[in-house]
Amino acid sequence: MAHSKEIRLGLLALVAAISWLVLPAAAGSPGFERSEEREPCIAYDSLRQPMFGDLHVHTRYSFDSYVSSQRNDPWDAYAYAKGDPIMLPDENGEQTVNAQIQRPLDFAAVTDHAEFLGEIHACTEDSTEFGYWWPHCIMTRSQNLWVQLLAANWWAALGVASTELEKQRSVVCSLSDCEAGMADVWSNIQKAAEDHYDRSADCAFTTFVGYEYTDAPEHKNLHRNVIFRNEHVVDLPISTYDTGTGNFPELWYQLRAQCIEGGEGCDVLSIPHNSNLSGGLMFPDPKNDREASERLFFEPVVELIQHKGASECRFDRLAGRGLDTEDELCDFEQVKADNLTMLGTVEGKLRTERAAPVPLDEFGRRNMTRNVLKDGLAIDRKTGTNPFKFGFIGSTDTHSATPGGTEEDVYVGHLGRRDSGFRNVQDHLFANPGGHAVVWAEENSRDAIFAGIRRRETYATSGTRPVVRFFAGWRYPADLCDSPDLVKRGYADGVPMGGEMPARPSDSGGPPTFLVSAMKDPGLASHPGTDLQRIQIVKGWVDADGVTHEAVYDIAGDPDNGADVDRDTCEPTGTGFSNLCTVWRDARFDPAQHAFYYLRVLENPTCRWSTRRCLVAGVNPFADSCEAEAAEASSKARERGGEGEVFESCCLDSASEPFYTPIIQERAWTSPIWHTPEKNRAGHSSSRERATTRLERLAAAEHDPAESDWDSRAQAESSLPKARSDVRNE
Repeated sequence: MAHSKEIRLGLLALVAAISWLVLPAAAGSPGFERSEEREPCIAYDSLRQPMFGDLHVHTRYSFDSYVSSQRNDPWDAYAYAKGDPIMLPDENGEQTVNAQIQRPLDFAAVTDHAEFLGEIHACTEDSTEFGYWWPHCIMTRSQNLWVQLLAANWWAALGVASTELEKQRSVVCSLSDCEAGMADVWSNIQKAAEDHYDRSADCAFTTFVGYEYTDAPEHKNLHRNVIFRNEHVVDLPISTYDTGTGNFPELWYQLRAQCIEGGEGCDVLSIPHNSNLSGGLMFPDPKNDREASERLFFEPVVELIQHKGASECRFDRLAGRGLDTEDELCDFEQVKADNLTMLGTVEGKLRTERAAPVPLDEFGRRNMTRNVLKDGLAIDRKTGTNPFKFGFIGSTDTHSATPGGTEEDVYVGHLGRRDSGFRNVQDHLFANPGGHAVVWAEENSRDAIFAGIRRRETYATSGTRPVVRFFAGWRYPADLCDSPDLVKRGYADGVPMGGEMPARPSDSGGPPTFLVSAMKDPGLASHPGTDLQRIQIVKGWVDADGVTHEAVYDIAGDPDNGADVDRDTCEPTGTGFSNLCTVWRDARFDPAQHAFYYLRVLENPTCRWSTRRCLVAGVNPFADSCEAEAAEASSKARERGGEGEVFESCCLDSASEPFYTPIIQERAWTSPIWHTPEKNRAGHSSSRERATTRLERLAAAEHDPAESDWDSRAQAESSLPKARSDVRNE
């Protein structure tokens, strides 16, 4: 029986790994399996369309949203995503901020924290229950900022940041029925998703039922967003109370038991986020083949960017080097700390030593996904299994019920009152508006979008909406960009982003060819999109000695196009490109090497959200008079309830900062395309037994979870040869 189960798990991993073989369906037939009752979409395209969405959204049902005076529920969040206005709290907790997205999304999922859904229900919904009057609940409902922060810290310490193998329940659950409350909230989450899901042929908006699994031992982020394919879901969210601390693989195992195998019509995936704040814990080597297989099945994509920073790569300008990289563009939206206490600034002062900057040499190498991808190649070379074969999406992680609220010019914050108004610049300068999840799908429906995520045909953006295509094959002609059937030939003669390159044809001895296309975000008439500057290909590979390398190639556009921004108005100056297209060949390709390739698309420079906010307050970060202007603006903020230095951070000198800059380049990152050497491709199936032995041996050195020695369990990388950053900008 155990042998049969192992075979089944292996087959599931194999199915996940070769999903790239599924080509778009012929016109008139869906290119995905329908699992729900709904009308087919009028806007159907067999060559797929880019769907822009947000799969990381919190409402008042999340403890850390409620304690920030945020009172919008899932229905309000979906209404916002569709373009309706909602009211948000100002810096004093009063509901006075009118927020409205400038362009509606195509899809969204509310992902409230599974932990404390029942407790927050008990604390906030029924004053006739004893639990409502528990002191912690009274603190949770307080409008005093400091009491709110104490309540949030109490909740986090109780069931999120704890390192106890079995987490403690709140006393409120002995006074009120937390399980019944959780069931009630879970039902509401499902109902809101159904109420806003357009099942008509218009297909105007798609929702997904979801929640967040929220484990963060010692504030080291291991969070995952759990997204269900359709209305068939688990009875109750599986939380860290069910899995124990530091044991996210158990989430996958329970999702398989309760959903994939135990729930009729149920399908689900989990999406890791903020590996940049995971203290090195997010991507350990798998302990065994089962864990590797389940990671491949349940986690086809990772969230590369959101409001708490980017997780692609890391370059410290002050140190003059990066974290296993020489790529200077890796300073983009980096956070100085390596854990969730980076949110611990209040009234301009850092309130916890854990949020102190982490030196580059102490920063978890696998906090950055590019390094994880490279290590996946090295593991594959040794074991025959690549456990880190994932694509990219972005999202916001808004705790203000504002999915897709990424516009830098009208950013209202994502943490309720904690980053509303002047508090945003004062306490959360190093945060950002977050990004978009973009999925190539035939239509705007749950099945089509979910299938796109499963096959990793996705890309992340830092908040703008460029349209990006990426294909790899062996025979794309150099003039393919001039062809009217460019996309059709891209699919027919190769694989799209997220796929694995097919075997090289016997009559083709040349290197692979990559079809690359990007169109600028059109924006709005009142706020046009920014021109493109260039497209880059990021390549990672492992050599014959098992050493990993990376290279970055400029393949289209012009990095020296002279575009800039006006320092007084933030208006763009100069021009770039409205679209870019090319066919690129890897002249350094070695068919014997494992490799991956992904695109990074860069826009012309623009002002960062914080720069725009400072200018609105009358503080010009570029002016010699910045400090005087900041003092005056801070004085006005103190009249509105502010404390301490408020706008002084507008005057930070980027030359003395490792990452921050008042001018940024918005960007997009596609899911990678992988190349596996022919000898390894043929041997993948027969190598599964060797992989199991190898992975179990790697894991044998790890401590037992019960010991809670989190730092020593951060990574199992010592068996891999030292990586080299071999960056080439060409």
